[in-house]
Amino acid sequence: MSRIGKMPIALPPKVDFKVDGREVTVKGPKGELKHTIPEGISLEKGEDGVYNVVRSSDARQERALHGLTRALIANMVTGVSAGFRKTLIIEGTGYVAEMRGSKLILKLGYSHEIPVDAPAGISFDVPSDRRGTLLHIDGFDKQLVGQVAADIRKLRPPEPYKGKGVRYVNETIRRKAGKAGKTGKK
Repeated sequence: MSRIGKMPIALPPKVDFKVDGREVTVKGPKGELKHTIPEGISLEKGEDGVYNVVRSSDARQERALHGLTRALIANMVTGVSAGFRKTLIIEGTGYVAEMRGSKLILKLGYSHEIPVDAPAGISFDVPSDRRGTLLHIDGFDKQLVGQVAADIRKLRPPEPYKGKGVRYVNETIRRKAGKAGKTGKK
């Protein structure tokens, strides 16, 4: 049995959880999310207001979807109650991020500025004490927060020689020696 799939899903206060056939709707202070449960997987209400994800058989496909479904629904509950955050670090001379109204403006060493519009449910935050080198992406949909962060990182990925570019806060860049690392003539 899946270790993740058999864990119960606890509902914090102020979270509205509805199961209508195969459709699960989770509503909270941050927003509302919906998910369709695959065939062979069901939700059962347990004691103390927790929900358990149950599979109907030991078929390979259902075993694979058991833990995934539980993780997706648990992330929905966490998202609408607490939200998710990804943090990006912008490194390089002249590389900065700034907010102009609700638009994020990125200067990443190109001849032009790159404007980024926040999708629905996503907000950007550029702390003023870091002078535009730190960018927080907040939202209640974990998949959307991660996708927006990946799209921004893709605009200027970190390079291995000086480490310039946009990277995640916990990402380490393997550095290369470059021309100075050459030893001896041929």
